[in-house]
Amino acid sequence: MQLNFVTVDVFTDRQFGGNPLAVVPNARGLTAAQMQAIAAEFNLSETTFVLPPQDAAHTAQVRIFTPRAELPFAGHPNVGTAFVLAGASASAARPAAGDTMMFEEKAGLVRIELLKAGPRITGARLAAPQPLAIGEDMAPGIVAAACAIAADDIDTRAHRPCIASCGTPVVFAELKSRAALAAATPRAEIFAEHLPTTKAGGIHLYVQTGSAGADIETRMFAPLHGITEDPATGSANVALIGLLAKLRPERDLTLNKTISQGVDMGRPSRMQASAEKRDGVVIATYIGGACVSVMSGAITLD
Repeated sequence: MQLNFVTVDVFTDRQFGGNPLAVVPNARGLTAAQMQAIAAEFNLSETTFVLPPQDAAHTAQVRIFTPRAELPFAGHPNVGTAFVLAGASASAARPAAGDTMMFEEKAGLVRIELLKAGPRITGARLAAPQPLAIGEDMAPGIVAAACAIAADDIDTRAHRPCIASCGTPVVFAELKSRAALAAATPRAEIFAEHLPTTKAGGIHLYVQTGSAGADIETRMFAPLHGITEDPATGSANVALIGLLAKLRPERDLTLNKTISQGVDMGRPSRMQASAEKRDGVVIATYIGGACVSVMSGAITLD
C-alpha cells in the first residue's frame, strides 16, 4: 500500500519557519494504529489524515495525531490541511464550496476560510469548533515547577493559571516578562505528576508585549504528547484570544491580536487571532495565518 504525503510550514510566509505539518491527503483504508505509527515516524508535532466526510455537505473528515496520541482538535493542522487540499490534485476530500471548507473532527465541525493574495491561496483561517470553556484554576507553583521558572514570574493580576479550551484543554498562564518566557523549560516529570493528558494537553505561557510586531508572545509545552515545545499552537491561541476577550470589561467587543510563537526555538510563527463577545459572552473565536509548501513523497506500507 502506497500513501502520498506532503509537508507544509504553517503560520509563516517562508520555508523552515512556523510549525511543520505532514498531511496524508487520502488516508482511506488506514487503521487508527497505522495513523499513530505514521505520525510517530514523522515525529512532527502533528500529522493529519484525510478521509471522506460522513456528511456529503462537508469537505472531509480529518484525524489529527501527535507522535503519541490522537487529538480532538488542533489549530495548525487544520490551517495546513486546508491549504494542502486547496491545491491537491487527488485526495479523499470533496471539492471545497468556494473559499470555504468544513472539516469533521472529534471535537466537532471546523469551518475554514481560505486566505488569498489575488488568485493565489496563501493560508487559511478557522473558527473554533467549540465555544470557550474555562475550567479549574491551577496552582501557580505547579505551573512554575513544570516550566522551570519562579512562581513570582507568573502574573496573576488578570487571572490565575487556568485550564481553558475551544476544543482542546490547555493550561494558560500569563508571565510578567519576556525574560521569564525565554527562560522557561518543560519538566516532563512535573507534567506527569500534576498534568496528565486527560486533564490538559499542555501549558501555554504568554506575555503581552508590543515587540517584534506582535501583541502577544507565547510558548507551548506538551511533553506528554511527545512535543517538548510546539512552534505554533492554533488550538491554544484560539482559546487564549477568547480568554482575553472574556477578561475584558466590555460586554460587547471584537478583539484582534497578532500572536507570535516559536521565536525561542528558531521557528518564528505568526498568527492572527480574533474573538467576538456579545452581552458578556464570547460567542466565536478565530485563528489564521499563512502556509508554505515544503516537501512531498510517498509512504510504502508492508
